[in-house]
Amino acid sequence: MEDYRPIDSFGEQNAEVYDDSPRGDEDDAVALLRELAVDGPALELAIGTGRIALPLAAHGVRVDGIELSPAMVARLRSKPGGQDLAVTTGDMAEVTLEGTYRLVFVVFNSLFNLLTQDEQVRCFTNAARHLHPDGVFLVEAFVPAFLHRLRDNQLVDAEAIGVDHVQLDVARHDPVAQHLDESHVRLTGNGVQFFPVVTRYAWPAELDLMARLAGLRLHERWGGWQREPFTADSRQHISIYGR
Repeated sequence: MEDYRPIDSFGEQNAEVYDDSPRGDEDDAVALLRELAVDGPALELAIGTGRIALPLAAHGVRVDGIELSPAMVARLRSKPGGQDLAVTTGDMAEVTLEGTYRLVFVVFNSLFNLLTQDEQVRCFTNAARHLHPDGVFLVEAFVPAFLHRLRDNQLVDAEAIGVDHVQLDVARHDPVAQHLDESHVRLTGNGVQFFPVVTRYAWPAELDLMARLAGLRLHERWGGWQREPFTADSRQHISIYGR
């Protein structure tokens, strides 16, 4: 996507509406993360608006965060409990914090917002650097198998249709760079809004190798937050890495 910067996907416009479309599995995610955190603390990479971190903290787990976007952090701070979390603004592949964590996690495909393999490897290394010896690093991401079924590596999908609005997902896939260029386009009587996002996806096996380079290994992989088996038909994976 020409002139795209990752911060463009998480500015004030996006932060304002980020929580408007919950995925529906947030409660299950919090339950599993709470179990994995044991007695904490936990570190969320790309903490965003606190959609996961705040309910996890409400269960008594100390949650710190790293977030690239000041607008997303401001949204988090505006919520009940948001002032209580220690959040560092910066690149999750680079920011170094003091101490170690029983759980480091990055969810909802946020790892793929790092647009090169090198950046993603550095993120794994940074996560490993912050892990308690018995800690685990959790990655939740989509499985990119569906991208290879796209016609001419392009997609136009009707995400929502209402009497006063239409929302489309317009995407272009580059299988060589492993890039997915998307814009979520919202059409209303008041005009048109564009919500662009570029991701550099990776297959689970590639993530496993990144973990190896960081001194970690795969402990578990599930197809969902309720520990569903990971199969050839899984659309997402929750992968648990540790030493």
